[in-house]
Amino acid sequence: MATSGVLEWQRDVDRAGRVAPELVERYRSDGFVRVRGILDDDEVARFRTAAAEFLEAHRSESFAKDKVFTQLVNVWRQDATVGELTLHPRLAAVAEQLAGIRLRIWHDHMLVKEPHNEVATEFHQDRPYWPHTEDRHSLSAWVALVDVPPERGCMAFLPGTQTLTGFRPQDLHNEEDLFTLDPELRWLPRVTVPLRAGDCTFHSSYTGHMALANRTDQARIAHVAIYMDAETAYSGTSHPVTDPLGLAPGDRLDGPMFPRPAR
Repeated sequence: MATSGVLEWQRDVDRAGRVAPELVERYRSDGFVRVRGILDDDEVARFRTAAAEFLEAHRSESFAKDKVFTQLVNVWRQDATVGELTLHPRLAAVAEQLAGIRLRIWHDHMLVKEPHNEVATEFHQDRPYWPHTEDRHSLSAWVALVDVPPERGCMAFLPGTQTLTGFRPQDLHNEEDLFTLDPELRWLPRVTVPLRAGDCTFHSSYTGHMALANRTDQARIAHVAIYMDAETAYSGTSHPVTDPLGLAPGDRLDGPMFPRPAR
């Protein structure tokens, strides 16, 4: 699978996970930011191999039962190598710097667009799907494990939409759904962010985003670590991650299922 070597001038993060204040400001203004070179080349190769092997063994367990993507959830609890990526201290350090608060892992998921899937993931926000309350911020780290140019299904964002709360969950298959909730969003600029393998985007859970179709011969393999406010509580709404846990509304989402990432 294709990957590009990371040169120092292509790296936006240091070994400790520190990014420039300008990137933090951009994230807080736009609701998303690209961080280049968050993984080293040897890490990319190791995590990509582990992800591909896990995908081959577990593809039939996908939460998504359609052509949009293959979605495998809480991979970190099933595969030790992929778990190192989910809990990677450099990812966590950037996430907490951007969010400005202490975070926990909500869950991870592997999002794979199979070759020539030809289907976009339409504009949506993440946060309306989640059974969270008492939370101040949540965000996702979307790590490219292969090169993801636009034709392989990279993401596009609606800058500034992280301030929009209170929407119902949106339909990932309906290109009009988010825009029916706020017609003015249709006229916002749409920023497409291609990634080299080892690059990452961070986006707020309220930022409107979509992913283009994969029109290439290679699978688009992305691994997403999702972080939530360390003080987040369970709202009582049904969700595949929390349904088996026997939680009551108001219970804190903490403990071994929702760990504080290592720093």
